[in-house]
Amino acid sequence: MGRMGGVARLFILIVGGLVAIIVGSFMIRGSMHLWDNEPGSGLKGGSRRQKRPRPDGKDN
Repeated sequence: MGRMGGVARLFILIVGGLVAIIVGSFMIRGSMHLWDNEPGSGLKGGSRRQKRPRPDGKDN
């Protein structure tokens, strides 16, 4: 019984570590999206792509 408890603890440690890595990566990704929307970056509304000028020269 003692050995099964050790295996269970190791399993929980591995699963907890993977969950922490996944959650942390999403938190970093979210904060990087916030940094993308700074006023001087030229991006509007959270879009990564910049607008291409229209061929006729008019603004959208």
